Amino acid sequence: MTIKSLKRASKKKIASLFDRWNKSLKTGDPDKIIANYAKNSMLLPTLSNKPRLTFADKKNYFKSFLKNKPSAKINTRKIEVGFDIAFDTGIYTFIFAKTKAIVKARYTFTYCFDGNKWLISSHHSSKMPK
Repeated sequence: MTIKSLKRASKKKIASLFDRWNKSLKTGDPDKIIANYAKNSMLLPTLSNKPRLTFADKKNYFKSFLKNKPSAKINTRKIEVGFDIAFDTGIYTFIFAKTKAIVKARYTFTYCFDGNKWLISSHHSSKMPK
């Protein structure tokens, strides 16, 4: 029997994963964004009611989402770290360069360590209620 060695990241490392995701948003390339997601991940997106379970579903969502050139910034967050799993939850604001729209949203990213790198295992984002 092989015993898997567990990985525990620092809160700083987990915070950098949002920066990695946001940087991939700024490329405008949906393939670069979905590369941040684990194979069996779920995306509950900000501007759609449809859960995205496959890479094709996620790519389809991000193709549309990217048309208005979004970038995001964290307003407030809480990060929790375990072994091979971490959570980053809080409030972020999207700024859409093309339309000048600003969307404030709640978010939760859960991350898993796949043996090589940290990937998003689930991502929930919803506009703030009025």
